[in-house]
Amino acid sequence: MNRVLISIGNINIYWYSVLILLGLIIGYILVKIEAKRKNIDQKFLDNLIFYMVIVGIIGARLYYVIFNYQAFDTFLSIFEIYNGGLAIYGAIIFAIIFIYFYAKKHQQNFLELLDLFAPSLILAQAVGRWGNFFNQEAYGFVTSYEFLTNLHLPNFIIDNMYIDGAYHHPTFLYESILCLIGFIIMMIFRYKKNTKTASITIIYLIYYGIVRFIIEAFRTDSLYFLNFKISQIVSILFILIGIIILIKRRKTCKKK
Repeated sequence: MNRVLISIGNINIYWYSVLILLGLIIGYILVKIEAKRKNIDQKFLDNLIFYMVIVGIIGARLYYVIFNYQAFDTFLSIFEIYNGGLAIYGAIIFAIIFIYFYAKKHQQNFLELLDLFAPSLILAQAVGRWGNFFNQEAYGFVTSYEFLTNLHLPNFIIDNMYIDGAYHHPTFLYESILCLIGFIIMMIFRYKKNTKTASITIIYLIYYGIVRFIIEAFRTDSLYFLNFKISQIVSILFILIGIIILIKRRKTCKKK
């Protein structure tokens, strides 16, 4: 598997970087379309997205480095993100925190902004997971060639899941497909009449929390906190937060 898409002189352009960028671009377009429909100020939104992307990338890398510090031989290797090592949960957590304070500063509805970004985020995740494929990372435990062929997967996926002398579950693909399904569900709710504020955020937190918890059980490269997979811990927290928001919203609606 060649991780390099194209080389220009001494400069290598990696599939991983291109696919993450593609996910961001697609997500940005979707956000802009929805923001226009919701009459959200475009200048405010562009500034928010600009800073949010920077904060998200920093968060994704910092999260990975903190829980996998032993993998870095030198300080400079921390900045080599083209080799992989961006944890999506780190990006999400840092981005949500930033959105909260940015929304508060500009007197915007925090949950409405999360609803705006959630479908774009999960679609970007579906695209970005293919970067893991080209880096041959985020794969699952050992399986058989027969199992993979029974899934009717293309040969190029099966062939590149042969790593270190054995075939592995293509967990990147499982998550990519499930993220795409989640995107479709959220888009249905987005254009459904009388969808309440925070509904899409709730769906994202609970749906993706469940998806990631299950996928993480298959993965062999998980980050750990003590003896627990940190992504499963965060997944549980996402699910609980989603349920708490749902309960609070129902109580608020009953009081009105």
